[in-house]
Amino acid sequence: MPRDESLQHKLDRVRPPRVQITYDVEVGDAEVKKELPFVMGVLADLSGHPDPDAEPLPDLKDEKRKFVEINRDNFDKVMKGIKPRLALRVENKIENDQSKIGVELKFRSMEDFEPTNVVNQIEPLRKLLEARQRLAELKSKIVTNDRLDSLLQRIISDTDQLKRLGRETGHFDESATEQAPTTEETQS
Repeated sequence: MPRDESLQHKLDRVRPPRVQITYDVEVGDAEVKKELPFVMGVLADLSGHPDPDAEPLPDLKDEKRKFVEINRDNFDKVMKGIKPRLALRVENKIENDQSKIGVELKFRSMEDFEPTNVVNQIEPLRKLLEARQRLAELKSKIVTNDRLDSLLQRIISDTDQLKRLGRETGHFDESATEQAPTTEETQS
């Protein structure tokens, strides 16, 4: 790299900037473009609801607190260091009984913001997602396996078998078995 090449020009080759600020300066009879560095600083506590057991961040006025350069290469490392956390109580829409559930979300990388990763941090939603995945697997097996399809049709149509299966799995619900669909209803 030539000595007189600016950092901005080096970065142009490596990673083109999104913001370029230049201005024209007259030097003698010639106009020269001068570049201005674009520097942005953010002062904020981005940790959300810090974990009470974790070591607290230094005060903003503390001399130990320094600017942290954040870019796409070190973003996850910086997030891991900040340890953003969100703790709240939200309405329980699953049970629909006006109760509230405690939710604690921890973000250590950008991937933690993906819907599936958020769901995996909330126990009732994680269980629903797992049940949904098991049902999707079962559905794909039924499509390709006629014996399994006919066996499940028999179990669904036979109330006694359904009750026995419910007792064996620990999910017996008397009201659900009273309304079990017939084979004709499930095929339509």
